[in-house]
Amino acid sequence: MYKITPEEYKVFAKYILDISGIMLGAGKEYLIETRLNPILMELGCRSFAELYHRVRTDQTQAIEKKIIDAISTNETYFFRDKTPFELIQHKIIPDLIDSRSKSARPGTPIKIRIWSAASSTGQEIYSIAIVLKELYLDPSKYDIKLIGTDISNAAITQASYGKYNKFEMARGLPPEKIRKYFKQEGDGWRIQDELRAMAVFKKINLMQPLIGMGKFDIIFCRNVAIYFNPPERTRLYEKLAGVLERDGYLLIGATESLTNDTKLFEPKKYLRTVFYQLR
Repeated sequence: MYKITPEEYKVFAKYILDISGIMLGAGKEYLIETRLNPILMELGCRSFAELYHRVRTDQTQAIEKKIIDAISTNETYFFRDKTPFELIQHKIIPDLIDSRSKSARPGTPIKIRIWSAASSTGQEIYSIAIVLKELYLDPSKYDIKLIGTDISNAAITQASYGKYNKFEMARGLPPEKIRKYFKQEGDGWRIQDELRAMAVFKKINLMQPLIGMGKFDIIFCRNVAIYFNPPERTRLYEKLAGVLERDGYLLIGATESLTNDTKLFEPKKYLRTVFYQLR
């Protein structure tokens, strides 16, 4: 395995920050080495300096896409942390339905839009779909759309197909949900077509303008901002505020807080879970 020099690390850390917003501080050399060495070997590069030269001169951006796929954390599993999904099931969706019902025209389906901003390989958005399915909402009365986005092409591809291996299925899914919402396909399981059809997946870099996204009632942006530096976190939350409905809900990671990054949101608590709404 090729080792990265201090100067190479400095160059790659800035490059990765520029293309993805992911901040790699001191001591993360091992991360670049373990995740990018396969790309070095695939391309026949003999140093990280050579890889950097290759990616900067690659007009197709194919190497850059490989680096983004490799460096993105993509750590996810079904019903991660559990409480956010209990929150949308027992409070957020009922509250949204109640408030939207009061202003909806008779006979018009109530629209609800949910965005998983860093959906990785899709487990989060499909967990949301399962929650909605178990609320037994009348499809003639509700128009619910889910969108999952990620910076990684590979993650989006897997999420769109909705197939998972044994290890991925074992993380967060009890056997009864596997039997009910998945079908075995080859050496893995694929989400049921009905749930798959509820979600749309797109590649989006959260550091870029959120053009054409529309407005959302619920935004999941969990365990994402921890990889950004403070100014980038502030800009991210400003963008999220711009696409969140006035009475919408923002859910972030259990160990995250907006206190030092933005004053646009007000923290609120329901049972053991903190969520945010616009001030």
